[in-house]
Amino acid sequence: MFISLNNRQTIPSMNKVLKIFLLGFVFFLTINANKTDFYKLGIIEFDKNNLKEAKLFFEKDIVRNPKNKDSYIFLAKIHKKQKNNDEFEKNLNTALLLDPKNEEALYLLIILKAKDGDFDFADKKMKVFDAVCKNMCGKSKELKKILKKTIG
Repeated sequence: MFISLNNRQTIPSMNKVLKIFLLGFVFFLTINANKTDFYKLGIIEFDKNNLKEAKLFFEKDIVRNPKNKDSYIFLAKIHKKQKNNDEFEKNLNTALLLDPKNEEALYLLIILKAKDGDFDFADKKMKVFDAVCKNMCGKSKELKKILKKTIG
């Protein structure tokens, strides 16, 4: 060890170096863990039809990013495939709370409400869908046919 004029060590002890290294390593691991994109992993599993795994990844994504409307929409699609209409509707409504103009959520909710017989609600959402559609405007005719068949 080197000793300075006032008899203090100038080279830090190995304990301090080791502690700093370990803290840096833990910090690095924490940052890398936060970079895991659960949403993308959920899409991969959804495309493979691994609904249980996909659901888990989308739920993890929502814990990290509760405002990701797309995770709620995918959860809704999973519940639809599992024929769990209550959870299907809850997730669609959550997606619409986050983004009231979300075309996909509106589309799926209109179909659900038309099948459930809630035509007033479906018609109100249909008006919103027509007003905001940009990407799914072609689905408007399909929705109107579904509403006409169920109403009259």
